[in-house]
Amino acid sequence: MDLSIIIATYNRLWALPEAIGSCRNTKCSTEIIVIDDGSDDGTLEWLQGQDDLIVLQQAHLGKCWAVNKGFNIARGKYIRFLDSDDMINKFANDEQFELAERTSADVAVSGYQVMNNSKEVIRKQSWIETDDFIAQQLGECDSSHYSAYLFRKKFIEDIPHRPDFALRDDRLFVLEAALKDPKVAIHSGTALLHRIDHADRLQVTSGLKLSVQNAQHLNIYKFVLNQLASQKRLTKRRIDAAIKPLWPLAHWIAKDHLSDALLLVKWINELDPGFSIPEKGLLGWMYKNLGFKVTEQLLAVRRSLK
Repeated sequence: MDLSIIIATYNRLWALPEAIGSCRNTKCSTEIIVIDDGSDDGTLEWLQGQDDLIVLQQAHLGKCWAVNKGFNIARGKYIRFLDSDDMINKFANDEQFELAERTSADVAVSGYQVMNNSKEVIRKQSWIETDDFIAQQLGECDSSHYSAYLFRKKFIEDIPHRPDFALRDDRLFVLEAALKDPKVAIHSGTALLHRIDHADRLQVTSGLKLSVQNAQHLNIYKFVLNQLASQKRLTKRRIDAAIKPLWPLAHWIAKDHLSDALLLVKWINELDPGFSIPEKGLLGWMYKNLGFKVTEQLLAVRRSLK
């Protein structure tokens, strides 16, 4: 088997048939593995009516458990992980597979297109070439989306999707792959059609779930930067790349957990003693002259008055 496409789904029957349909009709030998994570919207019944799928089911345990279950039975030389409300561009599976085979790549990367619920493309993001894959994934520049990648199965056999980081599992997965210094091949197109504006997306969070997501995001960076430091690979460039998302993360955390945000700001300044506040204008002046704590307290007062 050339390619295994793993799709975990939960109550996404409104989008799942299109996601699966976009993966059919490949020249390379392809299996589509769909794991129903305890849906109650008729998903399982629909899947059982499709004769070209490998269908697994489980109780509602979450995406990570589902994807790992699919990976354990996958026979493909390469793996694609696809969200059940996204789609793959026509020919991308074959083009990336052929590219990976030709170059003996561990990861065949590509860009993506962003679409709305009407499937209108509202933005195209080609792959940004870089000479530091780790820095890119840490946040130096757009790192595409992991559903736009093909991974050599043997290369990622020791990298599971981790339930403890379920709200940021794709980011940790790619960073763990990056730590292994993969041979990367660049697909010149945009493999993924990524839907962004539906309220049911996993990335759309609020309340307690948002706090958990922020904590997971922070812990991923602590884990990865500690790994790099222990391996003496934590360069200034990679520190700068990590700080790009860590600084706004401090602001998001401060909305509900100011003391934790202050610890994050302290860590940022330890990583880069010369760190300069990126904000401009009045907000930048406030952070620089009033300090992070007072500025966030004032922002909280402003939010409460709206």
